[in-house]
Amino acid sequence: MTVTGFVSHPLFLAHDTGAGHPERADRLRAIHERLDACGLGAQVMAHEPGRASIEAIRAVHDAAVVECVRRGAAAGSAVLDGGDTVVSADSYEAALRAVGGAIEAVDHVLDGAWDNAFVACRPPGHHAEAGASMGFCLFNNVAIAAQHAIERGARRVAIIDWDVHHGNGTQHIFEARGDVFYASLHQWPWYPGTGAATERGRGAGEGATLNLPMAAGDGDAAYMDAFEATLLPALDAFAPDLVVVSAGFDAHVRDPLSSTRVTAEAFARMTTLLLAHAGGRLVSLLEGGYDLEGLADSAAAHVAALVA
Repeated sequence: MTVTGFVSHPLFLAHDTGAGHPERADRLRAIHERLDACGLGAQVMAHEPGRASIEAIRAVHDAAVVECVRRGAAAGSAVLDGGDTVVSADSYEAALRAVGGAIEAVDHVLDGAWDNAFVACRPPGHHAEAGASMGFCLFNNVAIAAQHAIERGARRVAIIDWDVHHGNGTQHIFEARGDVFYASLHQWPWYPGTGAATERGRGAGEGATLNLPMAAGDGDAAYMDAFEATLLPALDAFAPDLVVVSAGFDAHVRDPLSSTRVTAEAFARMTTLLLAHAGGRLVSLLEGGYDLEGLADSAAAHVAALVA
C-alpha cells in the first residue's frame, strides 16, 4: 500500500497578501475542501510541519533575504519586488513552516516512512532567487528541499517544474551544479522572461538544465509530447535518487494568469509517469494555480495519482 504524506499547516492561511491578490488563502481552502469531499483526505498521512532553521534557508539564500522577510513581518506589512510580493505580519512564520514542510517531507521519504508526499504550502517558492524574494515567493521551498536532500546523502536530485511560469530562482540557484537536474515546462514568452530552450546550465552544470517552452494555446497533447519524448528520457539519463516537483497548477485551462490549456487529467498523467521513473520517491510542493476550481481539480488529480 502506498503511503502518501500530505503536509500543510494553519499558518499557511495566515499569509495575507491583501484583497484582490491572486495568491490568496482561498487557494489552500479549495484544495483541502476538495480532498475531503472526494475522500482523498482520508487516504493520506496528514502532517503539520515545524519551523525550518535559518541555517537551512541560508543554504540557498543570502542572509539579507531572510532578514528582509523577517523585518517586513515585524513591521506588520511590506511589499517587495515592485508590488506583487507581499509580506504580512504572519508571513515570516508561514514561510518558515513552508520550508519546514519541504524539509520534513524529504526526510520522511528518504527515511522510508512515506513513499511520496504533497506539501500544500503558502507562500510558494520557485521564483525566489538566492538574493531576492520575488513573484509571490519569499523563500525557494523546492530549492531548499533539494539542497537538504543532497546534504542528507542523495547523490543526485531532480527538480521537475510544471508551473506555467518558469522557475527562474530554482534554475539560477543550481545552474552551475551537476548534482541537481532542473527541468521546466512553462509558457513562453511569459513572466519572468527566463527559461529559453538555450538555457542549459553552465560550468559543471552544463546540460543539467532542461527548458521546454510551451506556446499560448498548448494543451494536454503538446505538454504530454514534451514530457514523454524529451523530459522523461533526460530524467532517466540523470538517474536521480529523489524527484522534487514544483507543482504549480496554473497551466490549467481555467487559470487567469496563463494562456495554456492543460487539464487535471494531464497533471495526473505527469504525476503517474514521474512516480514510475523516480522509483516512487517523489516530493511535490504547491506553487501556482489561481482559479479555485481548476486548482482544486488539478491538486486532487495529482494526489489521487500519488496514492494510487
